Amino acid sequence: MPDLDQLHKAVIEGNWKAAAAATQAAVAAGVAPLTIVTGCLVPAMDEVGRLFECEEYFVPEMLLSARAMKASMEIVRPLLVATGAEPIGRVVIGTVKGDLHDIGKNLVASMLEGGGFEVIDLGADVTPERFIEAATARNADLVALSALLTVTMTSMKSTIDAFEAAGLRGKVKIMVGGAPVTQQYADAIGADGFGESAGAAVALARKLMVA
Repeated sequence: MPDLDQLHKAVIEGNWKAAAAATQAAVAAGVAPLTIVTGCLVPAMDEVGRLFECEEYFVPEMLLSARAMKASMEIVRPLLVATGAEPIGRVVIGTVKGDLHDIGKNLVASMLEGGGFEVIDLGADVTPERFIEAATARNADLVALSALLTVTMTSMKSTIDAFEAAGLRGKVKIMVGGAPVTQQYADAIGADGFGESAGAAVALARKLMVA
């Protein structure tokens, strides 16, 4: 059986080619796809998050690790679907209406996927209606709203209000994040949680799943 430490190392170091090769070797050797995810990819991305929190890694390193994780997941995901394995939860994520910035959102989406969640990424400049439509259609557990501009933060409140008006606030938890967002603002607009970094967002999502 191949050593999953090589895959773990490749993800942490951001080597996508090595990650893909190690994943292919593991699959060929009969390692269960769920074992690859929960036993290797999730711990690796947790370690990347820790390194970021400790300021040993910065956004470029996290993006490289996320790319390596995605290379592995592209191989593993169809196998997981075939086995009927369920994700930890389903998250609809997007940058709110009026905001075209997506680097931070993309990083959080990758970290969530690496953390075992199914991620439905709606991109940037997402209207409240699109968030509601996706959350309903995909039976989402969580909705993650991102904003990088102070002027677009109000769209977070508009989106939360729209979920309330649609009678869905009791069915999904809504988390918010982005450079100008604070815990105080998250509380003020009625969000269920605030993640100050990509790693914190994963920890928050796991917490909200059992709340």
